[in-house]
Amino acid sequence: MRSLSVSFLALVFMVSVACSTQKQSPDDLKERTAEATKDLKENAKAVAEGIKEGLSSKDKQVNLNTASKDDLMSLPGMTSDWAEGIIVARPYYAPSDVVKRRIVPKSEYDKIADRLTTSGAKPNPGM
Repeated sequence: MRSLSVSFLALVFMVSVACSTQKQSPDDLKERTAEATKDLKENAKAVAEGIKEGLSSKDKQVNLNTASKDDLMSLPGMTSDWAEGIIVARPYYAPSDVVKRRIVPKSEYDKIADRLTTSGAKPNPGM
């Protein structure tokens, strides 16, 4: 969507430059067109990177034992209170521990369970 609006703005700019009543030299027109094209390419690259990042973050696993609050907040439906509760109650031996310890409701856990991990944590035999 952003790419479309950027393209539209670039087109409007080029049309306004071409239709202006001032006499412009062909070199000036070429320079302005090249600048508009350069800006358009940079914006298109930024949009593509954002889409790529968004798609890759869907499959990214979040380790409950090492994730920062920002990492936890990137999970759909995660609240600030739940993220803080997860950090305070570490370590976890299984992702479902957040439900057993009543930090995250089961209904919300079910939505993010496939993105959670506790890799590296060893179960405590006393628990």
